[in-house]
Amino acid sequence: MRNLITDVPGLLVGNATEPHIGTGVTVILAEEPAVAAVDVRGGGPGTRETDLLDPAATVERVDAITLSGGSAFGLDAASGVMAGLAARGRGFAVGAARVPIVPGAILFDLLNGGDKGWEGHPPYLQLGRDALEAADVDFHLGSVGAGTGCTTATVKGGLGSASAMTSTGHVVGAIVAVNAAGSPLFGDGPHFRAGHYERDGEFGGRGVPARVPDEAGDPRLKGGISRFATTIAVVATDAVLSPVQARRLAIMAQNGLALSLFPVHTPLDGDVVFAMATGRKPLEAPLPDLARLGALASIVLARAVARAVYEARRLPFADSQKTWRDHFGA
Repeated sequence: MRNLITDVPGLLVGNATEPHIGTGVTVILAEEPAVAAVDVRGGGPGTRETDLLDPAATVERVDAITLSGGSAFGLDAASGVMAGLAARGRGFAVGAARVPIVPGAILFDLLNGGDKGWEGHPPYLQLGRDALEAADVDFHLGSVGAGTGCTTATVKGGLGSASAMTSTGHVVGAIVAVNAAGSPLFGDGPHFRAGHYERDGEFGGRGVPARVPDEAGDPRLKGGISRFATTIAVVATDAVLSPVQARRLAIMAQNGLALSLFPVHTPLDGDVVFAMATGRKPLEAPLPDLARLGALASIVLARAVARAVYEARRLPFADSQKTWRDHFGA
């Protein structure tokens, strides 16, 4: 196990990064079309093709999912992925035509500095295609892909991933771009809110604080114009799931954001969690097995959030940007 979402058989991930612009794109590619669903909780989401993931809709499977910076400009990333997949002959068959199914979600990173002078040509369509071409089982975390320009209320955000296995042998993985309005830390740090769930020192091994600070009256939030936020994620499993079951997996996985960020699902966020099922291993007992999958998915997503922050690095134009490692670790 790599402790990455690509531990789920049938998935690849690619990143395309523009560090001097302060943005990027991440593609989660299904080697064969995968059942998918979505759950949206934030007050300011930006999405593409999520209506198609309603269990009542006709198309049940997707070819890929994109996570992108760039606010609404970043929705073009899916077009780049579609073009690349179409060139490979992938897509939903409609007569002789094939239409790649590529839902996506975006986060707001337009005010983080960097060169945003696109002269009418935002980079996201090309970044989407580049991310698709980079798709592999191994990929970097931190200030890469959709996590490049991410921030939180206390430290820099980034791209994170984690994985685990249920007692029934099903693999669960998560990938997340953490650009939250809230904080992944207890108080001023260094302890991660997800510290209870850490494995093998994957985000610093600091554990949890002896005393949890009282934050109820005044939670930490991004200030000023940087309040624009959003955490976007994909959870995945090798289980055989129906669209309805995948939707329940996405709903339960959203709890991972509540386990690792505070506050979460605010009016300032556009929190979105997709679920993908590659269909390699049937459920033996559908209801309890699905409950186990969803519970583990929430923990794996929480770990991925902390890993995103732990692995983040300062961008070239942001020398004063606070990262977790700069202040609390090596």
